[in-house]
Amino acid sequence: MFSQALTVNSIFHDFYSLMIDGGIDTKTIIIRPYESTDLPAMIAIWNAIVEEGNAFPQEECLTVESGEQFFAEQSYCGVAEHTKNREILGVYILHPNNIGRCGHICNASYAVAAHSRGQQIGRRLVQDCICQARRIGFGILQFNAVVKTNLHARHLYEQIGFHQLGTIPNGFRMKNGEYEDICPYYMEL
Repeated sequence: MFSQALTVNSIFHDFYSLMIDGGIDTKTIIIRPYESTDLPAMIAIWNAIVEEGNAFPQEECLTVESGEQFFAEQSYCGVAEHTKNREILGVYILHPNNIGRCGHICNASYAVAAHSRGQQIGRRLVQDCICQARRIGFGILQFNAVVKTNLHARHLYEQIGFHQLGTIPNGFRMKNGEYEDICPYYMEL
């Protein structure tokens, strides 16, 4: 298990040499650009998060057609792939948060398959996203609506070096109809 004392400088450490929870050797998991053959798995992982109703703002699930268009419209999409069986374990999207004078700020969303959570795949997706955002030329990565009760995501973002901007009361409507606070985060790249 990873030490709880990770620092920002150690985040980009060579994780390929470490073991992660659940006994999966990270040498068998790569983060790479998505390919069209990945779309069915990407859509299934994305839709599972949408259906959980506690993290993504979308209410409608992606179809094959809408999913293909959705992922193609992003600045970058990465997937976590288990190289031994080619299973897609997670996905992220990266795109501008705004236009014009705010176009240097990007936004991202991450989804990990339920059976693969707790194995540091989300961390790997966020780290790759930061690298890709820098490569593309973005200057800031901002998360607009991290649900306050999404403690695993919030802890991860804070470990990596994101800063919470504040709290927006009742900014997210949960699947059960109740409202939860959201916490915007940002990191200068």
